[in-house]
Amino acid sequence: MLRAFLILCAVFSLDVTARADTQTCAAASEPSCMFEAIWAAASPLPPEKKARIQPFFLETVGQAGDAALLQQWQARLGAPAIHRSPAVDYAVDQARDVVAESGWDGFEQRARTGAVPFNTGRPEIMAAGVRLAPDAVTKRRLTQAMFDLAQTKHTRGGMGDDFEKSDFGHALAELSMRACDLSGFDRAVAMTAAPDSLRYALWRARITGHAGALASRIRKEASADDTRHVRGALEGYAPVASLGYCAR
Repeated sequence: MLRAFLILCAVFSLDVTARADTQTCAAASEPSCMFEAIWAAASPLPPEKKARIQPFFLETVGQAGDAALLQQWQARLGAPAIHRSPAVDYAVDQARDVVAESGWDGFEQRARTGAVPFNTGRPEIMAAGVRLAPDAVTKRRLTQAMFDLAQTKHTRGGMGDDFEKSDFGHALAELSMRACDLSGFDRAVAMTAAPDSLRYALWRARITGHAGALASRIRKEASADDTRHVRGALEGYAPVASLGYCAR
């Protein structure tokens, strides 16, 4: 009798564990559920680190466009309304300056040769150029230039130079995610330093659908060491919350 009871308890425990491991967020309540999962992942952090991540968390909640949800979290965390000044995007400023000086053909030429200002932060400035491009043809041309420049360059000694590869990969992954280009996204992510990261998994889900399937991963990979996991989850889910899913 006791043995049967213990077996029953073990089976029940395994069933609960299995269900917890496969916990997902349903589409109807996905934003609320996902932010619960992300904040649960922040729970192991020391108080001072949770305090540092809180403004970023609330800012991302606000991007979902649900005033009631934001107010709920502000009340829950005892936080005031968010009034943050927009960050200055120096890459956009530099891209605009180059286009004003040299036009779009000159922009690409200077980018390919690494001329000033592309000698520093070239992937970011080129990505800003893609976002500013006036038409689809120019966007595609600049995007292809980024892929070209991301390829390993071989020096005279035969050594590979991957200096900018991961930065180009990250910039191209974000551009592809926003453009709903799954093929380009997968190609770009493969060049990044952490292709299997949660952030890229969430970005990919914006294209393929159902980011809620990653809720269990968000919870399971929680860490008390630093805020990188929570920041990665927020950076990954932010485009889903603010832009919605790609049309399929």
